[in-house]
Amino acid sequence: MIQGFIDTYAQFFNWGMWVEVLSDPVSWGLIGTLVILEGLLSADNALVLAVMVKHLPEKQRKKALFYGLIGAYTFRFIAIGIGVYLIKLWWVKLLGAAYLAWLSIKFFHDRRKDQSEQDTDVKEMNKNSILIRLFGPFWGTVVAVELMDVAFSVDSILAAFGVSNQVWVLLVGGMIGVLMMRGVAGVFLKLIDRIPELETSAYVLILIIAAKMLLSVFGIHISHELFFALILATFAGTILIHYRNKRKRIEI
Repeated sequence: MIQGFIDTYAQFFNWGMWVEVLSDPVSWGLIGTLVILEGLLSADNALVLAVMVKHLPEKQRKKALFYGLIGAYTFRFIAIGIGVYLIKLWWVKLLGAAYLAWLSIKFFHDRRKDQSEQDTDVKEMNKNSILIRLFGPFWGTVVAVELMDVAFSVDSILAAFGVSNQVWVLLVGGMIGVLMMRGVAGVFLKLIDRIPELETSAYVLILIIAAKMLLSVFGIHISHELFFALILATFAGTILIHYRNKRKRIEI
């Protein structure tokens, strides 16, 4: 089994594979899908992490997020190696599809909750956290950020498995996800501010990916062409709904 893990990660340094991947338009489509999905999901996740470290002095905030970054990369790297084997099992795919579907349904359910209430909940969680009582304000926050990063990583890795089970897709998706959460999340936050419906689109995509993963359990595989068409249709619908809502607000 250890040799299997080594072989999995060795593929990441197979230059012949990368030449083949980067010369295939389908590969760019998959990478683009991961970038968009991870970006939209990471924007919300980055906001949660920002609230979690807000009670710390400014210099310590950056340190806490940096330590969380190291933990996130480590967890994703290990989880992907294990996941490559587990995802071949039908019941793992079934559980993964169910979890992604629950994640999406939970989002639509929680949308009714006022954002200010959510921020207050996170602040109260920080203030009364058992981790902070055990390890102190700084290290307790670091541990909390690490745990939150792991939770976000599970969502992203499962979504990547739903897009494709190719090793390079999973590894690239994992690395992009962490970078998005720390580096580019601000860009997507501004984009979501301008087009709020994009956040909903991300969870619609998760539902589509959950359905794709579930169908694969029964040997039904959605072609890349159809998958990309569904993604484009989702975003086209999002833009149309955005402008319709904008027009309604102007009329009011």
